[in-house]
Order: sequence, then C-alpha cells, then structure tokens
Amino acid sequence: MAVDSTRGLIFAVREDHTTGAPEAVNTIVALDVDGKREPITVASGNDFYSTPKVSPDGRRLVWQAWNHPNMPWDGAEIWVGELDAAGRPTSKRKVAGGAEEAVQQPTWSPNGELYFVSDRSDWWNLYRARSEGDEPVAHRAAEFGAPQWAFGQRFFDFHGPDELICIFSDQSGSKLARVDLDSGGVEVIRLLYTSLAGVQVSGDKVAVFASSGLLAERVLILDLDTKAEEIVRTANPAHVDSGYLSIARAIEFPTEGGKTAHAVYYPPRNKDYEAPDGERPPLVVHCHGGPTGSGGPTYAFQYQYWTSRGFALVDVNYGGSTGYGRAYRQRLNGNWGVVDVDDCVNAATYLVEQGLVDPDRISITGGSAGGFTVLLSLTKRDFYAAGASHYGIGDLEMFVKETHKFESRYCDRLLGPYPERADIYRDRSAIHFADRMSAPVILFQGLEDRIVPPNQAETFVAACREKKLPYAYVPFEGEQHGFRQDKKIRRSTEGELYFLSRIFGFEPADKTEPVEIENFGHGVGERI
Repeated sequence: MAVDSTRGLIFAVREDHTTGAPEAVNTIVALDVDGKREPITVASGNDFYSTPKVSPDGRRLVWQAWNHPNMPWDGAEIWVGELDAAGRPTSKRKVAGGAEEAVQQPTWSPNGELYFVSDRSDWWNLYRARSEGDEPVAHRAAEFGAPQWAFGQRFFDFHGPDELICIFSDQSGSKLARVDLDSGGVEVIRLLYTSLAGVQVSGDKVAVFASSGLLAERVLILDLDTKAEEIVRTANPAHVDSGYLSIARAIEFPTEGGKTAHAVYYPPRNKDYEAPDGERPPLVVHCHGGPTGSGGPTYAFQYQYWTSRGFALVDVNYGGSTGYGRAYRQRLNGNWGVVDVDDCVNAATYLVEQGLVDPDRISITGGSAGGFTVLLSLTKRDFYAAGASHYGIGDLEMFVKETHKFESRYCDRLLGPYPERADIYRDRSAIHFADRMSAPVILFQGLEDRIVPPNQAETFVAACREKKLPYAYVPFEGEQHGFRQDKKIRRSTEGELYFLSRIFGFEPADKTEPVEIENFGHGVGERI
C-alpha cells in the first residue's frame, strides 16, 4: 500500500471475489483513511496489479500491471497516472514494459524522477524513465531484480537525490553497492555476506536481510559513513562450529544441446569423521521450487544436515532458474519436465565424472515444482537410486484445474495452453508413468495444501500401490504448501534420511523414527 497523507488516502491493490467472475478481479483503489467515502477505482482492466506509489509532489501515481498468461517475470508494464485533488486519475500512460519485457519495482526518486528494473538487455538492470527515452543506470551482466513472487520486494532505494543503494547478484552471490546517479559509477560495499535482500535506506543507514554459507540470515543495519554494522535479529541463533559446515561453491557443467547449466555444490564435511580411503560419498540432488526460483550460496541449514552426515549435495539451478539472465530463464518455456530433468541428471553426472560422488548412491529431492522434477525424473529416467518428493506436483492437469489465480496460467508458457495442449500435460505428469518407476520414492504431503492438494500425492500413492512399487507416504495434519511446524520439518528431514539409509544400506548415527516402506520386497526393491 501507499499512504497519501495530504489527501487522507491509501492506495492499495484490491482483490474482489464478489463480482461473479470466474476469477477474482484485481484493481488499484484509493481508500479514505476515515472510511467516510467510497473507494476510488484508480486502475482496472488488467489481471494483476502491484506496487502503487505516490510521487513526492503528490500529483502522480505509479503502478505495475500484468496479464494472463504471463507471470510478472515474463512480461509486465509500468503505468503512471495523473491525480486530481481528490485522488482521481485524470489520465494515465504506460511508461515501460510489455508482454516480452519484465519490469519491476517502479520507484520515485526524492526529486520526482521514476526509476525501475527491466530485463530488456537480458539482465534485470536499473533504468531511469525520461520522456526522450529510458536511460540505463549502472548497466552490467548481473541481476538487480528477482521474480516477483510476493509484493514489496526491494532491490534498490535512494540515499538522497544523487545516490542509489542497490543489491545485485552474479554467480558469486549478492552484493550491496552505491550508485552515483550523476556519473553512473558503482562502488561495491564489501560485506561478509553472499545473500542479500530487502534493501531499505533511512538517513545514512541501510537495512538488509543478509546471510552467507557460514552466517544465518539476519536483519543487518549498515552505517554508510562509518561502515559500522549492527545485527538487529538473527533468524537462526544456534551456533554451529564451522568444522561441521560445508562451504558451497558454484559449478558450471555441460548439458543438452551443447549448452552449460549451473549449480551450487556442497561437499560432505564433518570435522570428527573421515571417509575410508577410496570411498566416494552418496549424493543428494536438490531441485528448487518455483520452478522459476534459484539456489545460492546461502546459510542452507537443511543442506548442512546432509553434508555433516557424509552426503554431498548439489543444488541445481537448471535452465529456467533465476540469476543468469532472461534467456537462461526462458530455457524452460515449453520444456518444463525436460530441461530441469536433463540438467539435474547432468549435474550429478558431472560430479561423478569429477570423482566427487558415488555413482551408485544418488538420490533426488525437491518440494513443490522441485517435487514435480523428482517424480518425473524417477518415472522417465533410470538414473537415480532413490527419490523424495515434498508436496510435489504429480498431475499437471489437476494442478492447473485446482490452483489459485496467480499461478492458474503459469503453465501456459512452461508447457502450453490448456486444454488445447492436454497431450503435453499428460506426457509431463509422472502420475501416468508410475509403472516406469526406476527407484523407490518417499512422499511428504501437507493435508491442508491448497496449491498442490493431497489428492495428487494420494493418487500417486495409489498408482504405486497398484503396481507394487516401493514407496513411503508421510501425510501431515495441519500443514500447507511448505511445512512450517518444527516437528513436521524435523520429521520430513529425518524421515528422508531414514528412507535413504534403508535404500543405501547404512545405519544412521542419529536415532530417528522409522518410516514404513511399502512394497520394499517387490520389483525395484529386489534390484537394490
């Protein structure tokens, strides 16, 4: 929301479920702070809106809009409306963006100039809107933005009218920088952190979320003059000796079509143990969600669980992931369930060829869209020894019929329009190929999940049961899409370790509650 104290208004995104339309209707409205006047509709007609902001002189309002079938990182627009004394729009015009250009975070500078982020150069870079044409600000092959999964993401803010404080990321991680708006010069502020988000400036201080491979995420305040740092709050206050923490490193590996793909590799590390000579560690291949997400060199506490117990882990930024430009992000268009599956296999193959992992003990794991890749990898490839799906998508047709408005047309680009290309949806749904399972699978599912409802996991379980395929199913009462209760998170992690201990044939050092593996004496289980 944006507060207009002069007029006594709040500009906000409204979602209306009362119109009788097939989907909720989104608009930008001006609300009277005293509730005495009816809301004013400022912008309507687009499927989605975000980021309303009033100019410093109060005469203009900027906002972002986009339409089905685009997600905001596919194509979006920035509009500016002129406001009268009552806050009603007298005119409006598009100033940036389009169906094939993803713009985000329109922001007024202190002197009333409009800045925004656009991927028109392939990378999400900063621009300044000018009547004679937009001007790039500090152009470089790095990302000054990220997918707009939620409102309020901030990648830059102003330190006075002549300087901008921003976050940008490349393969080495995130960086905080000062940008001179007159010269375009960039000064990187050196910090011990590799993951930064949510930058906000107040006076001569800047606040960010910050983390690294050895430092848990925290709210960090930096004094721009003295460079003094203040830690306000840490997300995970537990102290872990660095001798138990794996140091991540970015890798680049060959994949299909003569291309290269990216991942973050975590070798096993525990200062108290060494593997026997010549033994290579088992590998967990992690698929991030989204699928337009990414993995990075952060304080991945859940990954350290595996690496401290002798596993290697690779977090695969398969084609379609964020952080490598628009062209890399678009590799997944029409190819979800192909490119991601190929890149995960090729990441593991690369590590095997480097002599870093055991080729016979490779598991694949992921949640949501990552779980989709897991299930498809286990049914269409004979490569992995085991897999774990956390609230994963098993049936794409059920997903597009039952999911919420924001993602209801997400698959149009990733696969094709539905139902016109129902053949693709069926071909990329692991549920239809359960009889081709090449390895045992464990499924974790929240029973209140409205994004990927439990019936998807249960349908897959039924198929496994009918085909007598080895599987384990762990449903969680009171959990939604992404587990939030500490007991359930622990249960899913320890349950996955227990499952792999049975498949890979080792006794875990941890005392863990067993999970029941159905059909383990049949079919695939006999081969293992």
